[in-house]
This record gives sequence, C-alpha cells and structure tokens, in this order.
Amino acid sequence: MKPYAFGIDIGGTAIKLGLFQTDGTMLEKWQLPTRTEENGAYVLPDALESIRAVMARRSILWDDVEGAGMGVPGPVNDEGTVFRCVNLDWDVFNIPEVVQKLEPGISRIHVSNDVNAAALGELWKGGAQGRKSAFLVTLGTGIGGGLVLNSRIVNGINGGAGEIGHFCVDPSELEQCSCGGYGCLEQYASARGLLRCARKVSPDASKNMSAKTVCDMARRGDPIAVNLLDQLGRKLGWALTAVAGSIDPEVFVIGGGLSHAGDVLLSKIEYYYRKYAFHAFRDTEFVLAELGNDAGIYGCVKMLL
Repeated sequence: MKPYAFGIDIGGTAIKLGLFQTDGTMLEKWQLPTRTEENGAYVLPDALESIRAVMARRSILWDDVEGAGMGVPGPVNDEGTVFRCVNLDWDVFNIPEVVQKLEPGISRIHVSNDVNAAALGELWKGGAQGRKSAFLVTLGTGIGGGLVLNSRIVNGINGGAGEIGHFCVDPSELEQCSCGGYGCLEQYASARGLLRCARKVSPDASKNMSAKTVCDMARRGDPIAVNLLDQLGRKLGWALTAVAGSIDPEVFVIGGGLSHAGDVLLSKIEYYYRKYAFHAFRDTEFVLAELGNDAGIYGCVKMLL
C-alpha cells in the first residue's frame, strides 16, 4: 500500500480535508470555503487544487498516494453516483469519473454520504472503536444517519440508507417538514426541531433561545426545558427501535452539535429506546461521538483501506 491518502469531507459551507498516512495517522488537516456558484462547479476543482498545493509543499507525488475518500451531503450509491446534493446545487453525476478527469493522477477515489463516512470514522478512531457495526445519529440543524455493518458503509440502492431524519414519527402533525412531508423526526429531535417545539410551549421565552440554551436550562432543572428534552428523547428513542429492528447494530453513536449536551440528552434517548425496544436488542449500547468535525475525513480515508 502506498504511504499517503487524502480525506475530503464536503459540506455546504466548508470543505474539510486531511492528509493521512495509510496507517491512520493524520499528518495535517485544513479547510476551505465551499463555492456553490454555477451549480457547484467549483467544488471539486477547488478541493483538488488545495490537495495539489499541500502535496507540492510536502514534495509528495501522486505515485505515493493510495487515493482519496470523499463524503458529500447527499445520497450516493456504491458506484459513487450522487443523486442530487441540494446544499451544493449538484444534480445527478458520477463523482469518481469527474474527479479522475480533473486529476488523472488519483488512482482510486471512493465516495459516500458524509454521515456514513463519519460513522465509519467513529468506528475506526472514535467513540465506537473496537466494534464492527454502528449506527451514527447526527443531531444538528437537521438529523443525519450513517450506517456501517461488518466494517463497511451501507449506502443503499438509491444512496438513502440511514436517512432517519425523515422517518414519520407523528402522522397527525399538521406543520410541513422542509422535505415536504409531515411528522418527520427532524421536526422534533433536531436543533431546529427542538426550538420549534419550544416556541409552541413558550412563545415569548423562546425568542432568544438556542438549542444549547434549552439543554443548559434542562441541566439546571428547568421544568419546561426538561420536558422538551423528554419529548425529543421519546421521539428519537422510538425511531431508533425501528432502526435496531432492521439492522441490529452493535452500538448507537450520538453526534452532532446537540450531542454536546452530554448525558442530559443521552439519558433521555436511552431511557425511551429501552422502554420501547424488543428484548433481543434492548441492551444495545449508546455512546457519544468523539471525533467531532474530523469524523468525516477519518471515515473517508478508512473507505480506501
């Protein structure tokens, strides 16, 4: 195996990149802004130009590079075809084909959804080390899900495996989700969803609230905030029983910005999961993600190895 590999984690606002040795040692990480103008035409060229600059500075040749792994914020199949990335203004195309036209020196390019890549990163070097299967839930502005079984990312035929944010958990919901559906998990258990629920119970108090504020208030015992996290935990715990009934992972990894609330949130999710779960998978372990924003680039490199 060649000595170096690159991880490329493309987000809607920033592209995070890492240079690794193929034993898993990160040598350098950096990021650059995501330019989404002209249907995201600059995203891949910008990432590659940035990699070339690092290689030139370190006197690394493409002959010394095993390849690159890439995570993108949208559905991707096993061949690396992306089925639209709204945040990047991408339509449907095969990413490895485009990358190798832009840079023929890259011998291998593997692509996956960004949350799936992060799940693999957490299994390799993060909160789920030592396991072979995990389901990662990222609780941020929205909700992402990443699935790794037998140490391999599962993308699904249409690249949609793990997308639990749009599980319907309340069919009686009258307010529409951003996806066009109703009663999606994201409407209750994401940072945006938590604030939406806060506005319903306390319109005045929630005007200047953030999701972190709600979690901090719950930690201090505020009854409204405690109840809001209880509702979040119930919805998410319930949804994860459906995940477990389908794939039965070794561990659930909770990440994203809301995971920084720690046990005040995790305990609620675990409580309701165990309350509703079938006995065969009732004791599935829960852990917090450990790699933060680096999970994606670690997972991208692991895809190559």
